[in-house]
Amino acid sequence: MRRVFWVAVGAAAGVYAVRKVQKTLHAYSPSGLAERAGGVSDQLRGFAEEVRAGMAHREAELREALGMEPADPDAPLTPAEAADLTDHPASPGSRPRKNSVQNRSRST
Repeated sequence: MRRVFWVAVGAAAGVYAVRKVQKTLHAYSPSGLAERAGGVSDQLRGFAEEVRAGMAHREAELREALGMEPADPDAPLTPAEAADLTDHPASPGSRPRKNSVQNRSRST
């Protein structure tokens, strides 16, 4: 009876070890790495969306506090607005271009 018990314990330990090794090998295989990378990219995409939403909310708060009209990001600039923005980039009547990140980096 003792031998049967130890054979069963050994078999269970062997099965556990084989499963653990297979799981580890899969985790470091190309398909396993791709699965993990896919989860990270989804998390980064969600974080970027939250940051953009926060930026838009904060910009609306600042525009309200400064008494500026709300910006419509889809409306194109008229030639007069573009000239005014080029000549006076920080004037209260100007509105940022669609790609405002590049404009901020140029102005600093």
